Amino acid sequence: MKIPGTMQLIQLSATGDADNLKIARGPTPRPRSGEVLIRVAAAGINRPDLLQRRGLYPQPPGASETLGLEVAGTVVRAAAGVQWPRVGAQVCALLAGGGYAEYATAPATQCLPIPARLSLLEASALPETFFTVWSNLFMAGNLGADESILIHGGSSGIGITAIAIAHAFGARVIVTAGSELKCQACLRLGANHAINYNTHDFVQQVRSLQDGKGVDVVLDMIGGSYFARNLELLNMRGRIIQIGLQQGSEVMLPLLTLMQKRASVSGSTLRPRSVGEKAVIAQQLRQQVWPLIESGKIRPPLIDKVFPLAGAAQAHAWMERGQHIGKIVLQMAH
Repeated sequence: MKIPGTMQLIQLSATGDADNLKIARGPTPRPRSGEVLIRVAAAGINRPDLLQRRGLYPQPPGASETLGLEVAGTVVRAAAGVQWPRVGAQVCALLAGGGYAEYATAPATQCLPIPARLSLLEASALPETFFTVWSNLFMAGNLGADESILIHGGSSGIGITAIAIAHAFGARVIVTAGSELKCQACLRLGANHAINYNTHDFVQQVRSLQDGKGVDVVLDMIGGSYFARNLELLNMRGRIIQIGLQQGSEVMLPLLTLMQKRASVSGSTLRPRSVGEKAVIAQQLRQQVWPLIESGKIRPPLIDKVFPLAGAAQAHAWMERGQHIGKIVLQMAH
């Protein structure tokens, strides 16, 4: 296949509103050592993209200025020495940037095969959320099959992925979401219980559902006022895993409660991690999670809306409205 010298991409004209995302042409990237070039079929939209657009989440040194942290497509070029994936392989990949484009480069070790039963469009919604959830819930949080977990934002991309994986590995899953429609969707995806946080106090509801007890793990992307309430709900030796700050980063930490419960708090961001760290996550996903997707034990990701590449501004605006259930994806014309 002939690789063009230029390609269509989404350019951020200035930090700020979604309308600053414009379709443009730019040079087709070339893979560096250890990388492959992917002809992108589809790219997932993620909340960090919105933060970068606003100037709040700059790309790591050396990463593409183009937004986009996950893609699926076909490998069309590989750097010398790359054993897998080979040219012609269909893959999905985690990127440090550059996904909103017709071609993107990715470290070969951050590529994963397209699971059987999934389309390229569905697979483009896998990497960012699956890398995030697996590394936080299982590699850091040690979620066990006999444990309970509270997942905030259950209908988000992270939320639906956390529901799917936690359910598949035998945990009891409770989620919060902002409407009855979203709660029903979470239940269909495998949650044991779903709480509408706009109509119910989630602390009281969890206590009621757990016969007065709390949960072993809380996966939280909200921060702010949620933190103390999450800690209140933890069982002995419980864990709070912080992966987002939609309500802000300033919290009050009741240290005595933390000590009495022998609880722990961890937090992480995925994008700044080294290629080596991400390669370990990818390897574990391929060995432990991909077979569950292929067998049907973990369902394909729920796609809320699909936009063309030129509709990136509309895709961001839709995510900011907060009405989506599942993932939002850009699909390339080719």
